[in-house]
Amino acid sequence: QVQLVESGGASVQSGDSLRLSCTASGFTFDHYPVAWFRQSGGNEREAVACIKGDGKSIRYADEAQGRFTISRDNNKSTVYLQMTSLKTMDTAVYSCATDWLVLPDGVNCPMKYYEYDLWGQGTQVTVAS
Repeated sequence: QVQLVESGGASVQSGDSLRLSCTASGFTFDHYPVAWFRQSGGNEREAVACIKGDGKSIRYADEAQGRFTISRDNNKSTVYLQMTSLKTMDTAVYSCATDWLVLPDGVNCPMKYYEYDLWGQGTQVTVAS
């Protein structure tokens, strides 16, 4: 079955750290970029970070730069999002997604939700003050 499954969401305190995982199955994972998005309340889904298939190209949203780290272990078909110094504004459902496109060298992974084709179910992160 072709799918992405997120895990690692939790309720934490402001300033804490958390690591989310996104595990793929049913397809050749290391060919494609993966991104983390988040959505809270009625807000629009926003990109957090993305990583290309080979892991050599990474992009972060401004809010994530310096606090979050995206990485991938293709041997485990898993992408991670390490989050540190969490703030209440980070409270959201975090979802990972992959784009069925092998990106050539020099082309960055996309940061728009409509660029992505396969989504996980999401994992809740709640940060209390």
